[in-house]
Amino acid sequence: MPLIRESGGALLAALLVASQGCGQAERQGERAGSAGRDTRAEAPAKPAVPPLPLDAEGRAWVDARLAEMGLRERVAQLVFPWISGKSVGEAPAEADRLARWAGVERVGGVIISTGTPAAIAAKLNAAQGRARVPLLVISDLETGPGMRLRPGGTHMPPAMAFGAANDEGLARAAGRATAAEARAVGIHATLGPILDVQSDPANPIINVRSFGEDPALVARLGSAWAQGAQEGGLLAVGKHFPGHGGTRTDSHVGRVIVPADSARLFDVEMLPFRRAVHDGMAGVLVGHIAAVGLEGPQAAPASLSPRMTAGVLRRDLGFRGLVVTDALNMGAVTRDHTPAEASILSLLAGADVLLQPPGPEEVIAAIVRAVESGRIPRARIDDAARRVLAAKAVAGLQRGARVDAGQVAARVGTAAHRDVARQVAERSIVLERDERRLLPLRRGMRVLHVTYTRSGRGPGGATLHSGLVEGGVAAEHVRVSPGTPAATFARLRERARAADLLLVSAEVAPLQYAALGVGGGFASFVQSAASSGIPTVVVSLGSPYLRSAFPAVGTYVLAWGPTGVSESAAARALTGAGAFRGRLPVTLPAAR
Repeated sequence: MPLIRESGGALLAALLVASQGCGQAERQGERAGSAGRDTRAEAPAKPAVPPLPLDAEGRAWVDARLAEMGLRERVAQLVFPWISGKSVGEAPAEADRLARWAGVERVGGVIISTGTPAAIAAKLNAAQGRARVPLLVISDLETGPGMRLRPGGTHMPPAMAFGAANDEGLARAAGRATAAEARAVGIHATLGPILDVQSDPANPIINVRSFGEDPALVARLGSAWAQGAQEGGLLAVGKHFPGHGGTRTDSHVGRVIVPADSARLFDVEMLPFRRAVHDGMAGVLVGHIAAVGLEGPQAAPASLSPRMTAGVLRRDLGFRGLVVTDALNMGAVTRDHTPAEASILSLLAGADVLLQPPGPEEVIAAIVRAVESGRIPRARIDDAARRVLAAKAVAGLQRGARVDAGQVAARVGTAAHRDVARQVAERSIVLERDERRLLPLRRGMRVLHVTYTRSGRGPGGATLHSGLVEGGVAAEHVRVSPGTPAATFARLRERARAADLLLVSAEVAPLQYAALGVGGGFASFVQSAASSGIPTVVVSLGSPYLRSAFPAVGTYVLAWGPTGVSESAAARALTGAGAFRGRLPVTLPAAR
């Protein structure tokens, strides 16, 4: 399996070959985007490394493949349907569909979801064997390879833990580890890093997925992570342009707006994207986010807007890499458009990769008709197809796209990669307040440990509890959920009175289509316990803003996520075996 050794800047520079000789449609989009543009953005950002062409081999391969393709195959190169990571045996119908997409429809690539490392590698190898032109495989690996390669892949803490640790070296190392495991199973690009600035505590979908609220911090850590990934041969596709952190709607559900005016948009929301473009990030994912502060109340999502994609991103920020749409099955676009129409509008806006459109065959046919009718200029298709092929050449796919299945186990979930995750976790635990000096917990203390999760089941809190016991705390563990009856909470309150301390851990993290917060009688239980004098410690295994649900709590710890490494690090800090080394990367609303 070829790995790319070039710097992040060289990766972007190699993709720049795709932008040479851009067609009239893109230039028109840039002019449309420039109308009324903030004048401070006139000078395009330039990559830190001067643009370099693909090497002779890559350039010749791109030219030869493009010359062989007719209109339909060039269009198909832009379409990337979704597939699960299930094995062929688990999902034979899907395997047949994937074989048809690769061998008959000749799609440009796929976005793959969750499966075992061995199953994903075998599935992708089979698909690559069917493809006339190698498939570019994308996956969302925000919290490390273990987010998709499971069991077996390395789980990383969420981005906000990196923000709390504030270490560019660790971010870069995490990117490299993610790249090594992704490339081992046949994944070539990831939808990350998250470059959204978490500026609104009411944001339901970003939260701990962001590095923090400081644009400069997000820019530094996001760019470091992207460079590490690209050093390991994984194309980084930063998201969600022009910035999802200041919104209050989940784009999986409905229309999302960013109200920022042009000054804030360029100085805050887009600052991390500007830095990443400058430092050589290979791709940008354009979100279904309407920039109403810039384009007015009727603004289309940026993914469908020529002004935002071809204008602001390409012209103003100087980006010449691969533009990827957010998933085209999300409510923010499906509420107003069919998949085919959303795909056509995305291409007219300046996108290169159409991610996850329902009915890829129908989408390809509709785009071909739009080109033949003159609605989409042929040059727009040619530009996008060249960029996709250039990305494949940068990934080394012209030298072979199948991976060595016999090496997967040795390259995924390695001790070195797990150690990176452990270091991030240990550096990120934050003690936000300890008004009654309840920490560290004493050996022999009788502690009632109550863990809240959405379901009341699962592993959340288990590693934390084991760490408490290992630290000498006599802890009893109970799980609750939004459906826990009031009578159960009443009994738990009495058990807490009989204990030396009530320890509450809560797994409240952003999840698509789900409200972010606590439900049922949980908040009242914690608030009443703390306000009645019961020594209470709350550990957030997710959202930092959880504290506002029970303002009477005087000891509040942030561990960022329910990953094993984060819970273990929290347990060590709570018992005094470790330290609280993280700094809060967001501002918490004042306790009521």
